[in-house]
Amino acid sequence: MAEPAAPHDPRLAELAHLVTEIRERVRTRHAASTGGAIDLPLPDFTPLLQARDAAQAKVAAIGAVNPRPGGPVNALIQSGKRTIARALSWFVRDQVDFNRETVRALNATLEALDEINRTLATLANTAGERIAALYPPIEKIGDIHAHWQTWRAEWEHKLVVNEAYFTRSAADLQHAFQHRVTVAEENFRRELSLQHANFLAATGEAAAGIQRKLWDDLARIRTEYEALIHHELRTVRQRGLLSAAPAADTSSPTGYDWPAIDWLKFADKFRGSPEYVQSSQRQYVERFREAPGEVLDIGCGRGEFLGLLRDAGIAARGVEASAELTALCRQQGLTVEQADFFSYLEALPDRSLGGLFCAQVAEHLPPPAVLRLVQLAAAKLKPGACFLAETPNPECLAIFATHFYLDPTHTRPIPPALFAFYFEEAGFGRVEILRHTPAADSMPALADLPASVREAFFGSLDYACLGIKL
Repeated sequence: MAEPAAPHDPRLAELAHLVTEIRERVRTRHAASTGGAIDLPLPDFTPLLQARDAAQAKVAAIGAVNPRPGGPVNALIQSGKRTIARALSWFVRDQVDFNRETVRALNATLEALDEINRTLATLANTAGERIAALYPPIEKIGDIHAHWQTWRAEWEHKLVVNEAYFTRSAADLQHAFQHRVTVAEENFRRELSLQHANFLAATGEAAAGIQRKLWDDLARIRTEYEALIHHELRTVRQRGLLSAAPAADTSSPTGYDWPAIDWLKFADKFRGSPEYVQSSQRQYVERFREAPGEVLDIGCGRGEFLGLLRDAGIAARGVEASAELTALCRQQGLTVEQADFFSYLEALPDRSLGGLFCAQVAEHLPPPAVLRLVQLAAAKLKPGACFLAETPNPECLAIFATHFYLDPTHTRPIPPALFAFYFEEAGFGRVEILRHTPAADSMPALADLPASVREAFFGSLDYACLGIKL
């Protein structure tokens, strides 16, 4: 309801003020709502007040007579009613008292309810003031809540990222650890294998060293033993023969002059090309690898073996009776002297040569000259030096049908056993017979023979007798 406009009349203004004051008191006494910051609707007791007023009216009307129009009849009727009412007052007195007490209780209830409404209004106003005072903190709390929502979303995102990073880091650490363990295990296995290999190598080397020392000691003992046996037996067996033996004819190794033919052409035709000869003599180079001095090639011919020694870095020189072959060797840059090799050897100091090689020469000499050659070799070689003499092998019957008698200067073949005996008699130890050039390679027809027959009678075309100076 709108407030009335302020009147200009002072009396009206005072009246309006009184009406407003009465209205406020009524509103305070019978509040409909709390108003203020908290607008709390209060219960409306108007219907209850109206019922109370109606009840009070009824209570007040008990014992009264209904008014009627005036007149003698009415007065008589009213008098009768009053008489009846007084007569019945003892009967309805308790009901009247009950009704009055009920109305009084209802009034007390209404007063209590009004007091509750006023209390609620007061509480609402007080609570409204306090709630109004709490608005700024609540706004701050709302701002904190809004920021919390934002921070929580970011925190959850960071939590997920950190969990992923932690999981990835843990996986990387596990992978790195596993890798390190694998590398460590591989290194351990490698070191263990290396140590095992080094142990085996050291053991093998030690065993090889012991074996080499054993073989060296056996070779030394064998050399000393053979030298002792040789010197003792030679002293006993040849003590009386040396004084009575006739002097050997040294004027010519063969006792006659060789025919004047083209020996260079002869060698190319029947012995083979220098390359072919070198291919068969290359196996002898290693025998002179550790020679204790210069190697001498007796009857060096075209210089095939001297060329092999030069290529191997072994110091060597040759002696050749043929002027033509000597010139051919010198054209190749080889050191060769033209001389009779018996005279050449006799002129050398004893124990001055580191090795002696003689290929396809001994079969040109008469038997006494062969022994003399071996004796001269023993005298001129240093101890431990090697003497190797190659000659046709008479154990192979095919040599007589093909090669031996092609050369008119061949005197007689030398059996390997006889050549080895000459070596032993002259003072050589560790004598070996090296057979090579199988006859079946150059004569395929021999392959049709039984193997036992072929090996016994048609073996190697050539052999070499090797000895070490004791």
